[in-house]
Amino acid sequence: MSEVKLNHLTTERRNEKTMNLDTLSTHELLEIMNEEDHKVPEAVREAIPEIEKAVQAIIKALRSGGRLIYMGAGTSGRLGVIDSAECMPTFGTTYEVVGLLAGGPGAFLTAVEGAEDDAELGKQDLVDQKLTEKDVVCGIAASGRTPYVIGGLDYARSIGATAVSVACNKNSEVGKHADVAIEVDAGPEVLTGSTRLKSGTCQKLILNMLSTASMVGYGKVYGNLMVDVKATNLKLVERSKRIIMMATDCDYETAAKMYEVSGNYPKVAIVMILTGCTKEEAEERLNNNEGFVRQAIK
Repeated sequence: MSEVKLNHLTTERRNEKTMNLDTLSTHELLEIMNEEDHKVPEAVREAIPEIEKAVQAIIKALRSGGRLIYMGAGTSGRLGVIDSAECMPTFGTTYEVVGLLAGGPGAFLTAVEGAEDDAELGKQDLVDQKLTEKDVVCGIAASGRTPYVIGGLDYARSIGATAVSVACNKNSEVGKHADVAIEVDAGPEVLTGSTRLKSGTCQKLILNMLSTASMVGYGKVYGNLMVDVKATNLKLVERSKRIIMMATDCDYETAAKMYEVSGNYPKVAIVMILTGCTKEEAEERLNNNEGFVRQAIK
């Protein structure tokens, strides 16, 4: 990428408020960072129409047995991996959400030289995932020009999968390779080019919206309760019981008993309590209603 092209990227421009960053007091520096961070939610708000399109595509994919596959390099890729990893305990997912990082899992802690510049690697990682037309690939690139991501998006579209891009520059290059281009502009970074700052926050908010809204549409939520939570530790076991209590207005003893009877499945326990049915009947009700508790208890 030439210097001229870099100059056109918001993420590469210098922030006029911080030209003397190294002379500011700690308090002054933190105040400016906080002021700049306030621009992030509004920048994301402007992209809600495109985020909604992406969510609808993801819901459609999940309902047909497809997956949401995040892919990116550096901070962008790490954020995708984090969001995908959190979906398992939060929503009880198994195969549904995947995070790919340029350079592989080891790149999460230590950068792999040249990985993000390899478009063919982006394609190969999706080939290794046995990508199908049912899947949605979400390429994340703060700069909006990462070859690894572009290679993945191009391959996704070539086989009929839906390609979504997330970038922190308008009219991004990755957006030209996507079916749905989510682009935000929160202004130059406090520290020039350090896209782990505002750009990273933008991406985190967008990924939160994509996964959470999609899981709501996939039947993983009842009210505002994560009824498909997978209890991977003692804290989540207790949270599961509290979820049952809040959903059914039962006492702790009842919630604990039904949690055990349900096979440690809050969603099943809730349907059992609210309808008075057996575990098998609750499971059948849920299966007949695509996992939605509200429909299963009617």
